[in-house]
Amino acid sequence: MPHRHLIAILRGITPPETLDVCHALVAAGITMIEVPLNSPDALTSIALAAEALGDDVMVGAGTVLNKKQVWAVADAGGTFIVSPDTNRSVIEETVRIQLGSYPGVFTPSDAFKAIKAGATGLKFFPAEVLGPRGIKAMKAVLPPELPLYAVGGAKPDNFGEYFAAGCSGFGLGTFLYKPGSTPAEVGQRAAQAVAAYDGRTTA
Repeated sequence: MPHRHLIAILRGITPPETLDVCHALVAAGITMIEVPLNSPDALTSIALAAEALGDDVMVGAGTVLNKKQVWAVADAGGTFIVSPDTNRSVIEETVRIQLGSYPGVFTPSDAFKAIKAGATGLKFFPAEVLGPRGIKAMKAVLPPELPLYAVGGAKPDNFGEYFAAGCSGFGLGTFLYKPGSTPAEVGQRAAQAVAAYDGRTTA
C-alpha cells in the first residue's frame, strides 16, 4: 500500500471498537492512525491496533503532553507521537527513542522551535484559523523538505487549497470518526479522503 500523508484521528474511540474501525480505515487506504490519549483507555486501543495492523500502517498517539506518555505509547507499540503544542522535551524524547514526531504549531516561532528539537513533520493546528494563506506565508521560510499537515478544518473538498499552500498531508478527525460512528461510515468517509488525496497528488 502506498504511504499517504493522511492521519486518521480517532478521538473518543474505545478498545472494543478499535479493530473494526481500523480495519475499515486500512481497507480504504489510510496508512496513519492516531488515537488521542484523552480517549477512553487509549493505550489499549493503540496496542490492539499496533499488534493487528502494525505491519501495514503506522499507529500512534495524539494529545501527548509529556515524556512519560511518550514512553507509554512506545511500550504499547506506537510508532509516532502527535502533540497539540510545541513541547521541546516531548519532541526530543520522541526522536531519541526513534518515533516520528508531529507537534502542533501555529506561528513561525512554534515551527522553528519544533524544527530545532528534531520534529519529523509539523501539524498546523487549527488549520481553519490559520487558513491556506497563513500556512503559505509560513511555508516560504520553512525547510522545503519538511512535511506539513493541515489539521482542524481540513476535509476532502478543501484539500486542494491546502496543497496549493504547501501542505503535504492532513489530519482528519471528526470528518472521519466521531464516537458512535460505525466502521462502514468511517470506511466510506476514509475512501472519500483517499480519493481526494490521490486525485490531487497524481494530477
